[in-house]
Amino acid sequence: MSSRNSQANKAAARDKLRAERERQAKKDRVRRQVIVAGAGVLLLAVVGGVAYLVKQANEPTYWEKAAKAELVKPKNTTGDDGTTVVLGKADAKKTLELYEDSRCPACAAFEQAVGEQVKKDVDAGKYKLRYIGATFIDNAAKGEGSKNALSALGAALNVSPEAFLDYKAALYSKELHPEETVDTFAKDDYLIKVADTVPALKGNAEFKKAVEDGTYDRWAMEMSKSFDKSGVTGTPTLKMDGKKIDTPSTPDAFTTAIDAVLKG
Repeated sequence: MSSRNSQANKAAARDKLRAERERQAKKDRVRRQVIVAGAGVLLLAVVGGVAYLVKQANEPTYWEKAAKAELVKPKNTTGDDGTTVVLGKADAKKTLELYEDSRCPACAAFEQAVGEQVKKDVDAGKYKLRYIGATFIDNAAKGEGSKNALSALGAALNVSPEAFLDYKAALYSKELHPEETVDTFAKDDYLIKVADTVPALKGNAEFKKAVEDGTYDRWAMEMSKSFDKSGVTGTPTLKMDGKKIDTPSTPDAFTTAIDAVLKG
């Protein structure tokens, strides 16, 4: 092989090697660019996801929004916020205050045992009944059933005082009252199902719409505030003339306790 051919072959080999190195370097640059771009996209996605979660966490809940919504007061209420609910004959001299939470099992037990006697006394004019609704179990047991049921009670009160009392009794009934830890009252369709056991509410389109639309949600939040300001810490609680009455478990015990307070 001539010296010239040998040098030409070597030069060609060097050029081929250099070209191969340049191709490999280009591939490496492209790969790095893809990796950097992918990492950037991933970082943006992570940052965006975190920002979304932070935004969601800072968004007010449904009931926080309801607390600032337009206040619609049910009929048969008084007071600036419509949270004074006093039922019975106007000439009854005394008023029994009743503090209850719709999810409260002890309230259900009280209503099942004594609720009918309370209604008879109110109808007879023995005393008036003031109802103060609470929603603290929603915080303790998690959920929104206490608030939702209280809103539905507002819808029943808007129909009539009798519808309110009958609906309250139905919510607390042995057949329809859920376990405290089960948030059944959070479901509008269940509250309407309970209402169908009350003659004044069965098939009542206005009541149904009010429950589904949350018409009295803001009212329920205002009522809950009234309970919180009362200083009462548990339910059921009975008071007359500012004096707490031990919660009786039978109609006879209730009547004895009430008569003692009425005699004063």
